[in-house]
Amino acid sequence: MATDFQEPPIGVLDAPFDSALSERYLVYALSTITARSLPDVRDGLKPVHRRLLWAMRLLRLDPAAGYKKCARVVGDVIGKYHPHGDQSVYDAMVRLAQDFALRYPLVDGQGNFGNIDGDNAAAYRYTEARLTQVAIDLMDGLDEDAVAYRPTYNGEEQEPELFPGLFPNLLANGAAGIAVGMATNIPPHNAAELLDAAIMLVDHPDATDAMVLDHVKGPDFPTGGLVVDPQAVIAESYATGRGSFRIRARWEIEREKGGGWQAVVTEIPYGVQKGKLIEQIAALINERKLPILADVRDESDAVVRIVLEPRSRTVDPQVLMDGLFRFSDLETRFGLNLNVLDHDRTPRVMSLREALKAWVDHQFVVLRRRTEHRLAKIADRIELLDGYLVAYLNLDRVIEIIRTEDEPKQVMMAEFGLTDRQAEAILNMRLRSLRRLEEFEIRGERGKLDKEQAELTTLLGSEARQRTRLKRDLGRIRERYGPETALGKRRTAIEEAGPTRDIPLEAMIEREPITVILSQRGWIRAMKGHGDLASAETLKFKEGDGPAFAFHAQTTDKLLLAAENGRFYTLAADKLPGGRGFGEPVRAMIDLDGSVGVAAFLNARAQERLLIAASDGRGFIVPVADTIAETRKGKTVMTPRAGAKLIVVRPVAADADYVAAVGDNRKFLVFPIKELPVMSRGQGVQIQRFREGSLSDATTFVFAQGLSWPMGGETGRIRTEADLSLWRTARGAAGRTPPTGFPRDNRFWG
Repeated sequence: MATDFQEPPIGVLDAPFDSALSERYLVYALSTITARSLPDVRDGLKPVHRRLLWAMRLLRLDPAAGYKKCARVVGDVIGKYHPHGDQSVYDAMVRLAQDFALRYPLVDGQGNFGNIDGDNAAAYRYTEARLTQVAIDLMDGLDEDAVAYRPTYNGEEQEPELFPGLFPNLLANGAAGIAVGMATNIPPHNAAELLDAAIMLVDHPDATDAMVLDHVKGPDFPTGGLVVDPQAVIAESYATGRGSFRIRARWEIEREKGGGWQAVVTEIPYGVQKGKLIEQIAALINERKLPILADVRDESDAVVRIVLEPRSRTVDPQVLMDGLFRFSDLETRFGLNLNVLDHDRTPRVMSLREALKAWVDHQFVVLRRRTEHRLAKIADRIELLDGYLVAYLNLDRVIEIIRTEDEPKQVMMAEFGLTDRQAEAILNMRLRSLRRLEEFEIRGERGKLDKEQAELTTLLGSEARQRTRLKRDLGRIRERYGPETALGKRRTAIEEAGPTRDIPLEAMIEREPITVILSQRGWIRAMKGHGDLASAETLKFKEGDGPAFAFHAQTTDKLLLAAENGRFYTLAADKLPGGRGFGEPVRAMIDLDGSVGVAAFLNARAQERLLIAASDGRGFIVPVADTIAETRKGKTVMTPRAGAKLIVVRPVAADADYVAAVGDNRKFLVFPIKELPVMSRGQGVQIQRFREGSLSDATTFVFAQGLSWPMGGETGRIRTEADLSLWRTARGAAGRTPPTGFPRDNRFWG
C-alpha cells in the first residue's frame, strides 16, 4: 500500500548529506584561508596580528608611552575584535615581540617573552608591552582614510581592513601559516633592500625578476647565519615563489695556547631552538656518531656562543663542521612558499617581484586616498575660513544680529550668503577670538591652504608627480632602516657553498694503530699499538681457547669477517673492545650462528680484490667494495653448494697474473688469473677438479717471480720455486704432485 509523501517539519532542510557537508566545509575552508592563515600581500598581516596592533594603537601604546599589561591588550582584542581563545591571541602577540622570531619586531615587550632556547613566555598577567616604531610606520595613515574600515564581529566597533604604512612588512618580517589545502612560508628580508627594489619598481613597473634581485640579495634572518645556495637557485626560487634556502650556522676557530683549537658557533639557523640543538649535538657525541667531536658547551649570554671541542688538535676543523652540518640542525632548509592573498582577497603564489609590485601598487592607492582625504580637509577648512572672514569684515553687524535676532543663524545665512557650517562656526566662536590680528592670520592660513590645495590637485592629476612623491616617501623611511643603522644592518650573509660532503670514516675517527686479535672461540679485542704478532700466543685466553687471527690495523679501518657459509660481515676497528681481559664475543656484534665457523678475518684497507673459494673447488674473484655491508646481518657473497663451505679468502695483488691451487689429495696446479671471473656474488667456477678429496688452499701470484713457501721447523728457511711451467694448466684441471718441499699441511705462505 503506497504511503503519502510527508513534508519535513518546519525549520528542517531536506538535502543530500554529501552536498550539505561539502558546502559547509567549503565555507570553513574559505574562512580559514582568508581570515586566519594567509597574510595579505599589502600589509603582510593576518587578522589576529592586525587586530592586536589596532587594539594597542587605540590604547595609545606608542613607543614614547609607558608599557601596559599584555592581559589588557589580549582582553581588548578578544572582547572587541577577535573572538577566539586568549592563549592563541597571546601567542601571536608574543611572536610579534620576539627579536629572534621577527626581523623587525612590531611589539616592544617587557618581561619574559621567551628565548631562543625554546623556553615559553611568561603568562600575560606578568608581561607588559607597547608598540615599536616599525608598527607605527606600518599603521601610518590610518587617521587619513588611507584604507577602508569594516564593522567588528558584533557591529559595535570599527576596524581597518588592512594597514597602509610604507613599511614592507610581508617580505621584511615574513610569514608562515597552514590553511586548508594550502600553506604559506615566507622568509624575512632586509627592509632597506626591499625599499630600494620598490623605488626601482616605481620607475620601472615592468622590471624583470633579475632587476629586483639586483637589490634584494636573499633572505635576511633575525638570527643571522649564512645562506649557502648558489645565486641561480635563489633566483629560481624567487621567480617561481616556491623553493627552499639552505641555512648554515656562522662559526669561527679560536686558537689556544699549545696548538689546540675549538670551534665557536656565534649564529644559528633561523627557527632552530638553541637548547634542542645542544641536546642534538650532545646525542651525536654520546652515540659516537661523530667520534671526532669531544664536547659541546653552551656559553651563551645575550649573544649565542656554542663551543665545540674536537677530539684532538689534529682534527680538520672543516671536516668537523661538515659532519655537524650533515648530522645536526647547524644546517637546515627554509622552504619558500610565497602564497598570499592579493588585493581581491584571492590566494595565489606570487614571485618576489609580483609580491613587491603588489605592495607598490597598494602604496599608490594609499597615496591617492590620503591626498583625497587631505583635499577634503582643506576644503572644509577653507569653507570655515571664508565664513570667518565674512564675520570679521562685518563684525558689528554680526554682533548685532546675534544680540537682537531670535534665529541669528538663519538671518546670517540669508544676509551674508553663508552655509550652515559657516554660520554654525561663527556662532561657536569665542569672544577672545574677536581681535583684529585674527583676520591676518586667517588670510595667511587661507593662502597656505590654497597653495597646498593646488599642489595636491596637481598631484592627483599627474602620475609622474605621484611616482616622484612615493619615491621621496620611500626614500625617507629607508633612512630609518638603512644598512648603517643597528636595526637595518644585514644579518644573514649570502655565501655560496657546496652541499655537505659524505664524511669518510677515516676523517671521522682519530687514527691510532691497533693490533686486532680474534680467538678460536670467537672472542675479539684490539690492543693499542702495533705489537709483535708472534706474541699473540702469549696473551691470556679463556681455558681451551687460543689465537686464530691476529693482524695490524688502524682505528679508521674496516675489518672483514668471512663466515664458512659465504656471508661477509664488516666491523669498524674503532668500535672493537679494548685489550683488557678476554675481549667480547664477536657473535654479539654480528648475526652469526654459533654453528658456523669463521673462514677468514682480515683488514679490508688497501685491498681491492679478494680470491675466495669453497671446499668443493669452486671460486671467483670479488671486489672488496662488494663485500662491505655495515649491518649486523652482513652480506652474502658466496653461496657454496650443499656439503661445501667457504675456506679460502685471500687478497689479490694488483700485479698478480696467475692462480695456484692445492687439494688435500696433494694435487697442485697453476693457471692464468684471467680464467677466473670477477663476480659480486655466486658459487663461482671450478678452480680445481677432484675425483676424491677437496680444496685445501688457493692463492694468486706473479708467474715470473715464482712461488715461495716456508720450509717448516725452526730454521725459518724459505723455498722458492721459480719455474712452475710443469704445473701450468687450464682452470678446472686435477693437477699433479706439488713441487719438492711443498708444506705437508697443503697451505700456501700467508
